[in-house]
Amino acid sequence: MHIDLRDLSLISLIAESKSLTRAAERNHLSLPAVSARVKDLESEAGVRLFYRTPRGVALTPAGQNMLRHARTILSEIEHMKSELQRYGEGVQGSIRVFANTTAVTEFMPEVLATFLAAHPKVDVDLQERPTAEIIRGVLDGMTDLGITSGPITSDGLEIHTFSTDRLVLAVAPKHPLATTATVRFDDIIGHDYIGLHQGSTLQSFVDQLMQNARRRLHIRVQLSNFEAVCRMVEAGVGVGIVPESAAVRHQKTMNILIKPLAEDWAHRERHVLARRGDALPSYTQALIDSIMSHPGHAASLNAT
Repeated sequence: MHIDLRDLSLISLIAESKSLTRAAERNHLSLPAVSARVKDLESEAGVRLFYRTPRGVALTPAGQNMLRHARTILSEIEHMKSELQRYGEGVQGSIRVFANTTAVTEFMPEVLATFLAAHPKVDVDLQERPTAEIIRGVLDGMTDLGITSGPITSDGLEIHTFSTDRLVLAVAPKHPLATTATVRFDDIIGHDYIGLHQGSTLQSFVDQLMQNARRRLHIRVQLSNFEAVCRMVEAGVGVGIVPESAAVRHQKTMNILIKPLAEDWAHRERHVLARRGDALPSYTQALIDSIMSHPGHAASLNAT
């Protein structure tokens, strides 16, 4: 079976545009040429890759599988080009990290400041992603490492547990929940809520809680970081679920109260993920060691 990079790029373009015509235009080919290449691909694969519909084209299950591999390969090629260019500039290596909101905003900046100072010829690409994308990215090789919170059940992963992430509720001193010792999720519903932006790991988790409870929070505003959430809480706009580390830090400069959440899900273990069986470069292992040994992590783990 012969498939070249142009075929993979074409499959990706067709999937994105849902149209052979638009894919042909973007690839600077004629429509008959694109149709012929798709037919040749399907003949080579022995399966149909696209459904033809009055509204355009849609991927078959086999096509979806091929698209996943195509995107992985194309991404690896782009990453290889970027790395080779950087190597030419004297860089020894680079590390891709997909991480959840807490990692990106709470502790990875401090970890990376120390790590990058100690490894001046190593680059790190840190991207915030939802948990499902983090796990899939590690398994597919789209990222070298992943950082998540909560239970991990996927096979094929090497899991390093390094601390505990405790979620709490931030409230204003005059809020009705301010006099409550501990709070359950049901207590929050009915009060105005300050959320994170859609796509953030924590907001996706809260959305799932609402779905499980078959009830919805009244989300007044969605923001990009925990500091902004706590500012809105302080202003009396609503309440917000945030990591305890963020709440404690912002409580030093803001008039907010921290309420424990009496829920099992409020205590979540943090993990660094790598693909099982991969031989990691020494600098990637050094980053794992830096995360595992960060002093704030040990304190967090001992506090739970």
